[in-house]
Amino acid sequence: MPRGPSRDLYAAGAAVLLVTAAVLVGRHIQGADRTLFADWPPLLASWEPHLGPGTPAAVLVAITTVAYGPALAARLPWRALVPLTWGTATAWTFSLALVDGWQRGIAGRLTTPHEYLQVIDRFHDIPAALRGFTRHILLGSPDHWPAHIAGHPPAAPLTFVLLDRIGLRGGGWAGVWCITVGATACAAVLVTVRALADEELARRAAPFLVLAPAAVWMGTSADAYFAAVAAWAVALLALAVTGRSLWRAGASGLLFGLACYLSYGLTLVALIAAAVLVLGRHGIRERPALLVPLLAGLAVVPTAFTLAGFDWWEAYRLLVTRYHQGVGGIRPYGYWVWANLACTVLVTGLATAAGLRRTGAVLVRHRRGAPGRAAETRLALLVSAALLALLVADLSGMSKAETERIWLPFALWLLPACAFLALPRGPGSSPKSSTSPPSSRLLPQVLDFSPKFSTSLEQGGPPRAGGTPTSRGDPHEQGGPPRTGGAPVRAWLTAQALLALLLNHLLLTRW
Repeated sequence: MPRGPSRDLYAAGAAVLLVTAAVLVGRHIQGADRTLFADWPPLLASWEPHLGPGTPAAVLVAITTVAYGPALAARLPWRALVPLTWGTATAWTFSLALVDGWQRGIAGRLTTPHEYLQVIDRFHDIPAALRGFTRHILLGSPDHWPAHIAGHPPAAPLTFVLLDRIGLRGGGWAGVWCITVGATACAAVLVTVRALADEELARRAAPFLVLAPAAVWMGTSADAYFAAVAAWAVALLALAVTGRSLWRAGASGLLFGLACYLSYGLTLVALIAAAVLVLGRHGIRERPALLVPLLAGLAVVPTAFTLAGFDWWEAYRLLVTRYHQGVGGIRPYGYWVWANLACTVLVTGLATAAGLRRTGAVLVRHRRGAPGRAAETRLALLVSAALLALLVADLSGMSKAETERIWLPFALWLLPACAFLALPRGPGSSPKSSTSPPSSRLLPQVLDFSPKFSTSLEQGGPPRAGGTPTSRGDPHEQGGPPRTGGAPVRAWLTAQALLALLLNHLLLTRW
């Protein structure tokens, strides 16, 4: 077996060992002193093998995507690929949620005692509710908020209040909203990868974004909606800096501001945004005015909530106290600080573990000055920024358990690492596009490649046409679409789909 694929299997094997250790150690701790408050650690779930009305649809979507996804991702026009990715991800998420049935899987998820729909009646006077929001965060305060409302800024419950006001009442509409909007995060990530790296890598990532095991928790949780808002903030920022677009910069800032008032943890998306600004710094230098609408948009939501009487910093301070008043103060940090990473493996799948290994290899080669595609390095930097945000969240100790849901906004950005799995490997080889002309493989040997590499890295990628990329140099590929990795890619996609199906059919997840 070539060296690259064998190392991918080692990375996947290490991920399996991490999950196994988290399960075994977690069951021991929970059985001994019951301090984990999780029936099936490291997940907040219980063992309950079951089938449901969504089972046939989920299997059908998985088989169809594995069989046809890579080829369609390579051949379809870009404008068709993006909505198809969203539509298929929506179908995948709905079908997985319906494995638990309509009521238990969708309509009832957001109506439990800890959830947002429980407090809609308390927002009949929205300005008054915002002014008094912080007075109900701590346990022991009069009419203290349920856990999820206390744990988030008021834009989160306000979303469902507004849905109720326009007639979309009840858990069914709330669940449909979260799944449908949440699935657009896949399209946002796809758009970002194309803008900052290149279209070929985005196409390679598309099937993995669709069949992500994360869909088990995207349906149905409000965190899917939060993840989509954050993802589109990043995507619009990438389009703004690469296309020098003022209105996209303003829209990006607006969504970033909203994200911070949906979840306190989404402030860490700033690390991903910083990576976007670094990768697109050439566009900012050419048009510094981009920062004006970006910052203006960023100020809109915080200003509106502050004028309405909500103090974000005071609320967060009280949240930290509330967190330690409950099970968060009992759950052992020493277990969850590494078991949370096992949750991330289950959310992103073994293919992502292998893709992260290749991400590291790309960065190491770039560090050593080895020749390689600038687009791959840009994608590796974007993925690394998301991984950094996730690790900071982990070390904070404010997410002990339930990270399979809470970290969705960061985990989604790890999935594009799977695009590297389509890159051919051989002993001593470096990753190359399967469509690169032979002459491009010789250039680094006879030319000083560094200046061109630096310029391409700064500009956020070479110009792209709107159509499907075509091969130019490989006689076996002329006139056809770029290769998508064939059997190995389908094997990784199968592993992703099987993991999601097993999780959803063997465990009953909750939050």
